[in-house]
Amino acid sequence: MSSTPENFKAGFACFVGRPNAGKSTLTNALVGKKIVITSSKPQTTRHAVRGIVHRPDAQLILVDTPGLHKPRTLLGERLNDLVKTTWAEVDVIAVCLPASDKIGPGDRFLAAEAAKVAKTPKVALATKADLVEPDRMVEHLADIQALGESSGIEWASIVPVSATSGYQVDLVADELVKLLPSGFPLYPDGDITDEPEETLVAELIREAALEGVRDELPHSIAVTIDEMNLREDRPEDKPLLDIYANIFLERESQKGIVIGHKGARLREVGAAARHQIEALLGTPVYLDLHVKIAKNWQTDAKNLRKLGF
Repeated sequence: MSSTPENFKAGFACFVGRPNAGKSTLTNALVGKKIVITSSKPQTTRHAVRGIVHRPDAQLILVDTPGLHKPRTLLGERLNDLVKTTWAEVDVIAVCLPASDKIGPGDRFLAAEAAKVAKTPKVALATKADLVEPDRMVEHLADIQALGESSGIEWASIVPVSATSGYQVDLVADELVKLLPSGFPLYPDGDITDEPEETLVAELIREAALEGVRDELPHSIAVTIDEMNLREDRPEDKPLLDIYANIFLERESQKGIVIGHKGARLREVGAAARHQIEALLGTPVYLDLHVKIAKNWQTDAKNLRKLGF
């Protein structure tokens, strides 16, 4: 540890915001590799994922949390509890407020909840900056300032950012690092997440399954990995990773949507997921997918446990 420079900082920052506020895309942009799945569907993120940013002067651990929302199911309640538990454990809270949306009741609820974690510094991020004109951004920044004042939050800084175009992504890292405590690195150099590979793989399959499904279906999709092993008897320079996974739905009637005509949709999901998994792990993959039913799992405590919630 003697090589750690003086004034080195290390700590945790979490991104919070309504569903689809750009939290996951920003996490990936800062880490420099895709570790969190992104989708236009709400409630894409279902657990707190840690992404690690290594810098010469700091180690910034980003915790991407599910969007805080009005829960309609037991799953929704558990996701909200997870968000609030995370807030209590981090060094900085970064509130994501997309510039493409006006500040609404959901943001005011979020700011009021964040204000309860009184001692933790808060940064406001005007995400999706690439989607708006400069005059709209000026208005949005004034609204963020006013939101802070009405909630009793004194923003440590307010930063416009676009994860897609890369605009001010480094500045966001600088602002978060400023607020971290001094300390030693908490993770080995080169680690970009502490998520188990199985979890990352299950998430990439779920992301592929989310694409193009109807609005009521995304919440019903969960993925588990049965088996994930390198195939035996392969030459060392030609490895193949065998992955056997299940896509769980809540009702029989949903199966047809995910499987598609003569299995075409499931094959597309498999191909898209395989491509992402190979990019993440750097190994050729054989992926075997099965679609199963766990009746009303979002509201059933036993099924929630079985699926890892």
